[in-house]
Amino acid sequence: MKMGSNRCFRPTLLSCLLICVTLWSNLSAGVFAKLYRRPNIVLILTDDLDIAIGGLVTIFCFSCADFSFSPPLLRQFVASPLCCPSRASILTGKYPHNHHVINNTLEGNCSSKAWQKSEEANTFPALLKASAGYQTFFAGKYLNQYGHSEAGGVEHVPPGWSYWIGLEKNSKYYNYTLSVNGKAQKHGADYSKDYLTDVLANMSLDFLQYKSSFSPFFMMVSTPAPHSPWTAAPQYQDSFNSTKAPRDPNFNVHGKDKHWLIRQAKTPMSNSSVQFLDDAFRKRWQTLLSVDDLVEKIVKRLEVRGELDNTYIFFTSDNGYHTGQFSLPLDKRQLYEFDIRVPLMVRGPNIKPNQTSQMLVANVDLGPTILDIAGYDVNKTQMDGMSFLPVMVRSLSWRTDILVEYEGEGSNVTDPACPLLGPGVSECFPDCVCEDSYNNTYACVRTVAPSANLQYCEFDDNQVFVEVYNVTADPYQLTNIAGSIGQDFLEKMNHRLMMLQSCSGQSCRTPGVYDPRYKFDPRQMFTGHSWRLSRLRQTMK
Repeated sequence: MKMGSNRCFRPTLLSCLLICVTLWSNLSAGVFAKLYRRPNIVLILTDDLDIAIGGLVTIFCFSCADFSFSPPLLRQFVASPLCCPSRASILTGKYPHNHHVINNTLEGNCSSKAWQKSEEANTFPALLKASAGYQTFFAGKYLNQYGHSEAGGVEHVPPGWSYWIGLEKNSKYYNYTLSVNGKAQKHGADYSKDYLTDVLANMSLDFLQYKSSFSPFFMMVSTPAPHSPWTAAPQYQDSFNSTKAPRDPNFNVHGKDKHWLIRQAKTPMSNSSVQFLDDAFRKRWQTLLSVDDLVEKIVKRLEVRGELDNTYIFFTSDNGYHTGQFSLPLDKRQLYEFDIRVPLMVRGPNIKPNQTSQMLVANVDLGPTILDIAGYDVNKTQMDGMSFLPVMVRSLSWRTDILVEYEGEGSNVTDPACPLLGPGVSECFPDCVCEDSYNNTYACVRTVAPSANLQYCEFDDNQVFVEVYNVTADPYQLTNIAGSIGQDFLEKMNHRLMMLQSCSGQSCRTPGVYDPRYKFDPRQMFTGHSWRLSRLRQTMK
């Protein structure tokens, strides 16, 4: 087992803020600790951590024998494979078509004034604090445009947080600004006091040390790792020197039957692209070693304080990542398993260890599950997700499908590094291989049922390009079977997709195609979407 480095504890501004509030409560904490307490909840959110290509291998603490548990691993998918839309789905429990965050830009509603006005007051942390009596703590990356001057700057503290340490804008490891309860705190490039993952760990320990003992707590720690620029702590910069990105069957393979954006990738990749992605893969793993330290410190502090047995701990990521799959050097944004499937580990009261569940969980389910743990009635919310707490503690039936949706980015401006490509494409690196485009807009039904493990996707383009995968027979999604599958299947999946894209709240939880309760009547097809079905039929002929 890799042990954490020996770094001295430094008092932080947070400890000064907390100690004034809690000194009086510690005197009688022992008496109240004997009373029934609602569970505490910790959510550790990484940035761009995949599961399909081995990203979880570097995280050891959740299986350390020292802690006498190995938490169950669940099959979780993201509502959208991009940071800001996915994080908005985690916070709101809603699909992107309901929270309206479509990309990482302010214009795409990422941490915008419109987001703040319409959604922030109804996030699950806001409900935990206002209605369930939880003290709440946030530290790390929030939404990519948080702190933007046009969105209130770092002075804006989202509702729902008792203690707020928010990173200004996107992931960094050095030379960043934190909003500490609305006041700017600038950091430089001194490892001992500025390395962000360690700063978040120390501030989290401060919170656990000085929080009130009278009420339960929710703590969300959002690390920069393993997002670019992949800056490892000094002691880990020589780790994994011989590691390369996995050469799975879909590595450096031309996606000849896929959407045009995948087909434009160059196969085989150039040597420079392969070297670039291997270096990135290695550096990503190096940054995760500090996340391992963070997890270990938090778990040990909970254990020392006698709070571990009454605390649920969730570990997950906002989206996956690819390094060389279908000859795309590196990014996210695609509909395939490596980008939409993320780790989800949970430990807590009444959850049996050493389990791997095949249950289909989406990140829109995290908020409802955490609210359920806190005793809050999820039916009072407008959330699209549902609580998977009952399924974790006992075997129950569960839904068979979820929605994944993404709205492509691209503009009329040509990338100056790749002038021959023309306008409409973006993220064109290295070697002018583009990871996104204006019409990389799609929606998918991801289905997991006893009789099916499928993905059905439609692109919002003039072709209504369709991709269908039997993930059981083809786990690397090498073969698009849309052209060979039956028309009745296509119509049912098209209908289900349109229903999910139009759903809100309770209607998002209706039975899927492979649920025995599902009823399909072609006469009930959405008239407003009839052009899609007509185009779909023409495409399949």
